[in-house]
Amino acid sequence: MRHVDFSPLYRSTVGFDRLFTMLDSLGQPDQSQTYPPYNIERTGENTYRITMAVAGFDETELSIEAREHTLTVKGEKSEEKTPENQFLYRGIAKRAFERRFQLADHVEIQSASLKHGLLHIDLLREIPEAAKPRRIEISAATSQPKQIEATQVEAAAK
Repeated sequence: MRHVDFSPLYRSTVGFDRLFTMLDSLGQPDQSQTYPPYNIERTGENTYRITMAVAGFDETELSIEAREHTLTVKGEKSEEKTPENQFLYRGIAKRAFERRFQLADHVEIQSASLKHGLLHIDLLREIPEAAKPRRIEISAATSQPKQIEATQVEAAAK
């Protein structure tokens, strides 16, 4: 894959460095992990939901943190005592994970819940009033046409 050099754009723009870093990382080979699987849904005009399959984890073994436009979900299994049963095959993963999601501006976490092995994280995009587009009314200028004074007209006629 070809690498794109964004350095000319860095010189002529202010505040877009996060966007260029994200675009630059898209060109990298896919090194992302696939565990645990997840869905990202749009549940409304300004609401979203991330659902992660975290079977075998409980609330105390999961942590969710939001910092600087990044949502981080971590899962760490507590040390398990030696089981009385011996596993012949272990297909349920017990490994620790850390999954990061880049959040857009003005996206906040509303709630998180764990039900039937699925972690649901509800997000809301709330744009502040100052950032919303606003309509500017155009008023018609009510200026009266200027009248020529009689003295100017008479002086011009002479």
